[in-house]
Amino acid sequence: MLRSWLAAQERRGISVARHPPGSPGASVVLVPWGGDHEEVAVTTRPEPVEPAAGQESVWDYPRPPRLETFTGSITVELGGRTIASTTRAWRVLETSHPPTYYLPAEAFADGVLRETPGSSWCEWKGRASYYDLVTASRVAPKAAWTYRDPSPAFRALAGAVAVMAAQVDRCTVDGEEVVPQPGGFYGGWITSSVVGPFKGIPGSAGW
Repeated sequence: MLRSWLAAQERRGISVARHPPGSPGASVVLVPWGGDHEEVAVTTRPEPVEPAAGQESVWDYPRPPRLETFTGSITVELGGRTIASTTRAWRVLETSHPPTYYLPAEAFADGVLRETPGSSWCEWKGRASYYDLVTASRVAPKAAWTYRDPSPAFRALAGAVAVMAAQVDRCTVDGEEVVPQPGGFYGGWITSSVVGPFKGIPGSAGW
């Protein structure tokens, strides 16, 4: 039963790995067979886009994610003005995700970052706190986040700020306007230098 279902997924171009129930990153699916079903924990891996010269595939990124410095130019615009600009940032690179960029808090204009209640938990980095982004003409609620006391592997990110590109006017990397990571939940930035498929599209929960 299970072997036939797995073979069908392979014919559809979907690579499937079976895991014990409760495995991190695994999704539970019900495999139909003759009116009955079997509960199986699986992860699915899509066919990666082949990167061209100078491009990175998000499927070559590691998990747990890797932290690296970034010295290209980054800008964030909101309310018709540039609210952040830096050439000293960090990228977090994780399998299936476009890079998430973290800017030093001092890269933001005075008064733009407004602390707001609430937090979330990342299994790799720890507890995140949130900011509203504020200008005279616009407020973007919980559009940015920071890790005040990140895990040891991400200690360099303490106090650095990431931005949800979909909630501001515009974000750029080296002058190129980014595309927000699909799905509205994750904060990665897509540029022409990275190829997917990207986590966040329909059907990617198990990636």
